[in-house]
Amino acid sequence: MNRVICGLSSMATRPLLAELSEQIGLVHGLPVRFEAAGGVEIARRVREGAEADLLVLADGALTALEEEGHLLAGTARPLWTSQVVAAVPTGSPVPVLDSDSDLRDVLRSARKIAYSTGPSGTGLIELIGRLGLADALDGRLVQAAPGVPAGSLLSSGRADLAFQQHSELMDLPGVVIAGPLPGDTAISSTFGGGVLASAREPDLALEVLGLFGSDTGSRAARTRGMRAAGAGRGA
Repeated sequence: MNRVICGLSSMATRPLLAELSEQIGLVHGLPVRFEAAGGVEIARRVREGAEADLLVLADGALTALEEEGHLLAGTARPLWTSQVVAAVPTGSPVPVLDSDSDLRDVLRSARKIAYSTGPSGTGLIELIGRLGLADALDGRLVQAAPGVPAGSLLSSGRADLAFQQHSELMDLPGVVIAGPLPGDTAISSTFGGGVLASAREPDLALEVLGLFGSDTGSRAARTRGMRAAGAGRGA
Protein backbone atom coordinates (compact mmCIF):
# COMPACT_ATOMS: atom_id res chain seq x y z
CA MET A 1 0.00 0.00 0.00
CA ASN A 2 1.25 3.48 -0.86
CA ARG A 3 2.42 5.76 1.91
CA VAL A 4 -0.03 8.58 2.61
CA ILE A 5 0.66 11.64 0.46
CA CYS A 6 0.70 14.53 2.92
CA GLY A 7 -0.18 18.08 1.93
CA LEU A 8 -0.34 21.54 3.44
CA SER A 9 -2.85 24.18 2.38
CA SER A 10 -4.51 27.43 3.32
CA MET A 11 -8.08 27.41 4.64
CA ALA A 12 -9.71 28.60 1.41
CA THR A 13 -9.16 25.27 -0.35
CA ARG A 14 -9.66 22.98 2.66
CA PRO A 15 -13.17 21.65 1.80
CA LEU A 16 -12.26 21.13 -1.85
CA LEU A 17 -9.03 19.32 -1.03
CA ALA A 18 -10.82 17.09 1.48
CA GLU A 19 -13.37 16.09 -1.17
CA LEU A 20 -10.76 15.48 -3.87
CA SER A 21 -8.47 13.57 -1.51
CA GLU A 22 -11.32 11.21 -0.65
CA GLN A 23 -12.12 10.68 -4.34
CA ILE A 24 -8.49 10.04 -5.23
CA GLY A 25 -8.20 7.48 -2.46
CA LEU A 26 -11.32 5.63 -3.58
CA VAL A 27 -10.81 5.77 -7.33
CA HIS A 28 -7.02 5.69 -7.70
CA GLY A 29 -5.94 4.01 -4.49
CA LEU A 30 -3.72 6.91 -3.53
CA PRO A 31 -4.17 7.88 0.13
CA VAL A 32 -3.99 11.69 0.45
CA ARG A 33 -4.30 13.81 3.57
CA PHE A 34 -4.11 17.61 3.86
CA GLU A 35 -3.56 19.82 6.88
CA ALA A 36 -4.95 23.34 6.57
CA ALA A 37 -4.17 26.57 8.41
CA GLY A 38 -3.93 30.26 7.57
CA GLY A 39 -1.83 30.88 4.47
CA VAL A 40 0.73 32.95 6.36
CA GLU A 41 1.10 30.17 8.93
CA ILE A 42 1.53 27.49 6.26
CA ALA A 43 4.19 29.54 4.46
CA ARG A 44 6.03 30.00 7.77
CA ARG A 45 5.98 26.25 8.43
CA VAL A 46 7.38 25.53 4.98
CA ARG A 47 10.18 28.03 5.47
CA GLU A 48 10.97 26.43 8.82
CA GLY A 49 11.35 23.01 7.24
CA ALA A 50 7.94 21.36 7.56
CA GLU A 51 7.96 17.97 5.86
CA ALA A 52 5.14 17.27 3.42
CA ASP A 53 4.68 16.20 -0.18
CA LEU A 54 2.29 18.79 -1.59
CA LEU A 55 1.58 22.47 -1.05
CA VAL A 56 -1.56 24.38 -2.12
CA LEU A 57 -1.55 28.15 -1.54
CA ALA A 58 -2.49 31.43 -3.18
CA ASP A 59 -0.33 31.92 -6.24
CA GLY A 60 1.69 34.83 -4.82
CA ALA A 61 2.74 32.88 -1.75
CA LEU A 62 3.39 29.77 -3.84
CA THR A 63 5.61 31.69 -6.26
CA ALA A 64 7.64 33.19 -3.41
CA LEU A 65 8.26 29.77 -1.87
CA GLU A 66 9.20 28.36 -5.27
CA GLU A 67 11.73 31.15 -5.78
CA GLU A 68 13.19 30.41 -2.36
CA GLY A 69 13.76 26.78 -3.35
CA HIS A 70 11.06 25.18 -1.20
CA LEU A 71 9.34 23.55 -4.21
CA LEU A 72 10.73 21.10 -6.72
CA ALA A 73 11.55 23.03 -9.87
CA GLY A 74 8.86 22.96 -12.52
CA THR A 75 6.11 21.46 -10.37
CA ALA A 76 4.18 24.61 -9.42
CA ARG A 77 0.99 25.18 -11.39
CA PRO A 78 -2.25 27.20 -11.09
CA LEU A 79 -5.27 25.14 -10.07
CA TRP A 80 -8.38 27.11 -9.10
CA THR A 81 -9.64 30.68 -8.97
CA SER A 82 -11.97 31.92 -6.26
CA GLN A 83 -13.99 35.13 -6.22
CA VAL A 84 -14.25 37.32 -3.17
CA VAL A 85 -17.85 37.83 -2.08
CA ALA A 86 -19.64 40.06 0.39
CA ALA A 87 -21.72 38.54 3.18
CA VAL A 88 -24.01 39.70 5.99
CA PRO A 89 -25.44 38.03 9.10
CA THR A 90 -28.52 35.86 8.69
CA GLY A 91 -31.64 37.96 9.26
CA SER A 92 -30.06 41.21 8.04
CA PRO A 93 -31.19 42.89 4.82
CA VAL A 94 -29.15 41.50 1.93
CA PRO A 95 -27.54 44.42 0.08
CA VAL A 96 -27.74 44.86 -3.67
CA LEU A 97 -24.35 44.85 -5.38
CA ASP A 98 -25.22 45.61 -8.99
CA SER A 99 -22.83 48.55 -9.42
CA ASP A 100 -19.75 50.24 -8.01
CA SER A 101 -22.08 52.83 -6.48
CA ASP A 102 -23.96 50.06 -4.66
CA LEU A 103 -20.71 48.76 -3.20
CA ARG A 104 -19.65 52.22 -2.05
CA ASP A 105 -22.99 52.69 -0.29
CA VAL A 106 -22.76 49.27 1.39
CA LEU A 107 -19.25 49.97 2.64
CA ARG A 108 -20.14 53.43 3.95
CA SER A 109 -23.21 52.16 5.79
CA ALA A 110 -21.48 49.22 7.50
CA ARG A 111 -20.77 49.52 11.22
CA LYS A 112 -17.88 47.02 11.18
CA ILE A 113 -16.35 45.30 8.16
CA ALA A 114 -14.60 41.96 8.57
CA TYR A 115 -11.78 40.83 6.31
CA SER A 116 -9.10 38.15 6.35
CA THR A 117 -5.32 37.96 6.63
CA GLY A 118 -5.21 36.17 3.26
CA PRO A 119 -5.23 37.45 -0.33
CA SER A 120 -8.92 38.42 -0.15
CA GLY A 121 -8.11 40.78 2.71
CA THR A 122 -5.16 42.29 0.85
CA GLY A 123 -7.37 42.78 -2.19
CA LEU A 124 -10.10 44.44 -0.13
CA ILE A 125 -7.73 46.94 1.47
CA GLU A 126 -6.35 47.83 -1.96
CA LEU A 127 -9.88 48.22 -3.32
CA ILE A 128 -10.93 50.50 -0.47
CA GLY A 129 -7.92 52.67 -1.27
CA ARG A 130 -8.82 52.81 -4.97
CA LEU A 131 -12.38 53.79 -4.09
CA GLY A 132 -11.08 56.65 -1.96
CA LEU A 133 -12.77 55.29 1.18
CA ALA A 134 -9.75 54.60 3.38
CA ASP A 135 -10.35 57.63 5.60
CA ALA A 136 -14.13 57.17 5.72
CA LEU A 137 -13.74 53.55 6.87
CA ASP A 138 -10.90 54.15 9.31
CA GLY A 139 -11.66 52.33 12.58
CA ARG A 140 -14.39 50.21 11.03
CA LEU A 141 -12.25 47.44 9.55
CA VAL A 142 -11.86 44.28 11.65
CA GLN A 143 -9.30 41.69 10.61
CA ALA A 144 -10.05 38.08 11.52
CA ALA A 145 -7.25 36.10 13.14
CA PRO A 146 -5.14 33.92 10.83
CA GLY A 147 -7.07 30.78 9.88
CA VAL A 148 -10.37 32.18 11.18
CA PRO A 149 -13.08 32.86 8.56
CA ALA A 150 -14.04 36.52 8.33
CA GLY A 151 -17.65 35.35 8.24
CA SER A 152 -17.41 34.06 11.79
CA LEU A 153 -17.26 37.69 12.91
CA LEU A 154 -20.75 38.13 11.46
CA SER A 155 -22.32 35.35 13.49
CA SER A 156 -20.54 36.54 16.64
CA GLY A 157 -21.83 40.11 16.19
CA ARG A 158 -18.37 41.65 15.80
CA ALA A 159 -19.14 42.79 12.24
CA ASP A 160 -22.17 43.40 10.06
CA LEU A 161 -20.40 43.02 6.71
CA ALA A 162 -17.64 40.61 5.66
CA PHE A 163 -15.53 39.97 2.58
CA GLN A 164 -13.71 36.72 1.84
CA GLN A 165 -13.33 33.89 -0.66
CA HIS A 166 -16.67 32.37 -1.64
CA SER A 167 -15.37 28.93 -0.67
CA GLU A 168 -14.74 30.09 2.91
CA LEU A 169 -18.11 31.77 3.41
CA MET A 170 -20.56 29.51 1.58
CA ASP A 171 -21.08 26.90 4.31
CA LEU A 172 -20.78 29.06 7.42
CA PRO A 173 -23.81 29.08 9.74
CA GLY A 174 -25.39 32.45 10.42
CA VAL A 175 -24.03 33.93 7.17
CA VAL A 176 -25.81 34.99 3.97
CA ILE A 177 -23.77 35.70 0.85
CA ALA A 178 -24.77 38.93 -0.88
CA GLY A 179 -22.81 38.16 -4.01
CA PRO A 180 -19.53 38.91 -5.81
CA LEU A 181 -18.26 42.44 -6.14
CA PRO A 182 -19.53 44.28 -9.23
CA GLY A 183 -17.67 45.25 -12.38
CA ASP A 184 -14.15 46.57 -11.99
CA THR A 185 -14.27 46.15 -8.21
CA ALA A 186 -14.29 42.34 -8.52
CA ILE A 187 -11.56 40.58 -6.57
CA SER A 188 -10.38 37.06 -7.30
CA SER A 189 -7.54 34.91 -6.07
CA THR A 190 -5.86 32.03 -7.85
CA PHE A 191 -4.67 29.06 -5.84
CA GLY A 192 -1.94 26.80 -7.12
CA GLY A 193 -0.11 23.68 -6.07
CA GLY A 194 3.39 22.32 -6.17
CA VAL A 195 5.53 19.46 -4.92
CA LEU A 196 7.60 20.39 -1.91
CA ALA A 197 11.35 19.94 -1.94
CA SER A 198 10.93 17.91 1.27
CA ALA A 199 8.59 15.41 -0.44
CA ARG A 200 9.29 11.77 0.33
CA GLU A 201 7.07 10.63 -2.55
CA PRO A 202 7.61 13.31 -5.24
CA ASP A 203 6.40 11.17 -8.16
CA LEU A 204 3.15 10.21 -6.43
CA ALA A 205 2.70 13.81 -5.25
CA LEU A 206 3.03 15.01 -8.84
CA GLU A 207 0.43 12.45 -9.91
CA VAL A 208 -1.99 13.73 -7.25
CA LEU A 209 -1.35 17.30 -8.36
CA GLY A 210 -2.27 16.31 -11.91
CA LEU A 211 -5.54 14.82 -10.65
CA PHE A 212 -6.34 18.09 -8.86
CA GLY A 213 -6.08 19.86 -12.20
CA SER A 214 -8.21 17.31 -14.05
CA ASP A 215 -11.82 17.68 -15.20
CA THR A 216 -12.88 15.92 -12.00
CA GLY A 217 -11.04 18.56 -9.98
CA SER A 218 -12.67 21.34 -12.00
CA ARG A 219 -16.16 19.95 -11.42
CA ALA A 220 -15.54 19.63 -7.70
CA ALA A 221 -14.17 23.18 -7.61
CA ARG A 222 -17.42 24.57 -9.06
CA THR A 223 -19.43 23.01 -6.23
CA ARG A 224 -17.10 24.75 -3.77
CA GLY A 225 -17.46 28.24 -5.19
CA MET A 226 -14.32 28.10 -7.35
CA ARG A 227 -13.48 27.50 -10.99
CA ALA A 228 -10.53 26.02 -12.84
CA ALA A 229 -7.70 28.53 -13.22
CA GLY A 230 -7.97 30.19 -16.61
CA ALA A 231 -11.66 29.36 -17.04
CA GLY A 232 -14.20 32.13 -17.56
CA ARG A 233 -16.45 33.29 -14.74
CA GLY A 234 -19.34 31.21 -16.04
CA ALA A 235 -17.27 28.01 -16.38
